[in-house]
Amino acid sequence: MKIKSVRARVFEWKGKTVPPQGNFCSNAMDLVYDNQANRHAAGKDTMNTFRFHGWTVVEVETDDGIVGLGNVALAPRIAKAIIDEYLAPLVIGQDPWDYEYLNQRMYRATHAWGRKGVGMAAISAVDIAIWDILGKSVSKPVFKLLGGRTKEKIPCYYSKLYRTDLKEMQAEAKKFLDQGFRAFKMRFGYGPAHGQQGVVENLKSVEAVREVIGYDNDLMLECYMGWNLEYAKRILPKLEKYQPRWLEEPVIADDIDGYAELNQLTSIPISGGEHEFSLYGFKQLLDRKAVSVVQYDTNRVGGITMAHKINALCESYSVPVIPHAGQMHNYHLTMSSLNCPMSEYFPVHDVEVGNELFYYIFDGDPAAENGFLQLDDHTPGLGLTLKTEYLDQFNIVE
Repeated sequence: MKIKSVRARVFEWKGKTVPPQGNFCSNAMDLVYDNQANRHAAGKDTMNTFRFHGWTVVEVETDDGIVGLGNVALAPRIAKAIIDEYLAPLVIGQDPWDYEYLNQRMYRATHAWGRKGVGMAAISAVDIAIWDILGKSVSKPVFKLLGGRTKEKIPCYYSKLYRTDLKEMQAEAKKFLDQGFRAFKMRFGYGPAHGQQGVVENLKSVEAVREVIGYDNDLMLECYMGWNLEYAKRILPKLEKYQPRWLEEPVIADDIDGYAELNQLTSIPISGGEHEFSLYGFKQLLDRKAVSVVQYDTNRVGGITMAHKINALCESYSVPVIPHAGQMHNYHLTMSSLNCPMSEYFPVHDVEVGNELFYYIFDGDPAAENGFLQLDDHTPGLGLTLKTEYLDQFNIVE
């Protein structure tokens, strides 16, 4: 069996989207003032650069007709160009079972410019498709190739509590509490650019959600890189009474010293890794004791080949892994690792930030039932197929 072709297409959503809202989610752009209006971006939609309304879909085909599916959501047009020009020639004609060799070949050949960010994301898409081929070639799900089932089913947390009106947030939390979820992640809407009033608003939102879900359920808090070290140090002591399971990405991903200081400062575990891209990067985070929870995404870190290594690395440091964003490429890693206790979960929803766009491109992602996900022992590969229902809602770039 040899790889015959690699096809990368960009699916750009042109259908209905949820209108953006100000203070929807704190993020790294909050601190940058808008020089067009000569004012801080406070109160404006600063999430526009962090929306994923286009995905690159990769189809790797073998000479005996097996097609593996991979995907990447970062800078999709650039990812497609990288795959077409640099990565496809490295894997065509090769045996997909030599997945370690192929992963190293892609990683090292692009190392001068691709070792972080979209370069690694492009490698991830090809690697994920290769693993889909492997599973299909032996009629086994990918998680069986990675070590098999380590849990009866996967606990998952509800992850769409963005900052809106507090009553709306409470109603949303109650709805999914009633559906059996026992863990919830909410986003802060405010950061340093919003002053003390923003601190007050952040605390109000945590209190509002705790009122609904109580203290016998988990609550996670996400900053999405929207704070800085000084602000985080100021607000963390005020958050401890709400007993969060973790505080996610309080500072930008490159501030490893900031993560390390915060993780030693507070009883609240600090999480991160969504914007880390390599095995060596995660070793640096672990060596510095910068995070207490690792949250890589398989379609960013070099694919399943590298994510499997990161799982083992984190296990050796007794740091759990809870991958970013759910989705099948992450669920297979979670099912096959004892060190992955749960999954992130976004429900089917109108296109907003873009995580939900996965449902509009692919069929096969499991729906949560009573706060759990299940993978089938007999569905080969990743278990995904391309969806045709919404094709007219995409601009497809060949």
